[in-house]
Amino acid sequence: MIELKDVYFSIDGKPIIEGLSLQVNEGETITIMGRSGCGKTVTLKLILGLYKPDSGEIWVDGREISRLNFDQLAEVRKKIGVLFQSSALFDSMTVGENVGFMLYQHTKLPRKEIEKIVAEKLELVGLPGTQDLKPAQLSGGMRKRVGLARAIAMNPKIILYDEPTTALDPMTVSGIIRMIKELHDKLGVTSVIVTHDIPSAFFLSTRIAVMNKGKIIEVGTPQQIQQSQNPFVKAFLSGESDAKENSL
Repeated sequence: MIELKDVYFSIDGKPIIEGLSLQVNEGETITIMGRSGCGKTVTLKLILGLYKPDSGEIWVDGREISRLNFDQLAEVRKKIGVLFQSSALFDSMTVGENVGFMLYQHTKLPRKEIEKIVAEKLELVGLPGTQDLKPAQLSGGMRKRVGLARAIAMNPKIILYDEPTTALDPMTVSGIIRMIKELHDKLGVTSVIVTHDIPSAFFLSTRIAVMNKGKIIEVGTPQQIQQSQNPFVKAFLSGESDAKENSL
């Protein structure tokens, strides 16, 4: 479904991703964990085609996306839903307009049909009847749910999550994580989650990929990662501030 093969990427000559390889199988939830600044969010942007790698290959749903033109890449992106860290809602739009944004922009469905789909997606995330509210009227958890409803509006095959629990209180985190799990199971999508929230990663993941210094250093089931003997992985999971840089 998704595969990154020996990917390198730099910004202004500074290496960000250095030899990253990762395979995400259809229907699984894989979580990428690591220190801040290790390249987790950049990896999501590479999968989306927002960045083009300096070298290596990135395959999404059978297409090598770094070789696609604008229109071809746009078609691939229609199969991907994204929940941004900040939820990235348009403040000037209503909840309904935010959720239906991609449908209005990229389909020829009549407005009534889009409104029906929007209502269904809001129901799925536990926010029925909120179409006419503005983002400013929502709590942080509600904004995340609206962002999630927008992410699934086009019935994507893949959903990417960038730090879905950031800036939420513990009770709200619990609700969002359960909802992500329920939606994954109900919709049968392939999910890639970037997070530093270790308990959430263990709850949600089929597999966990631990990242350090621009590459994946270990991949395994939650149990395998918990039992890892890799010095960096052990230090990261235990919350040690001086986690060893040498991951080998």
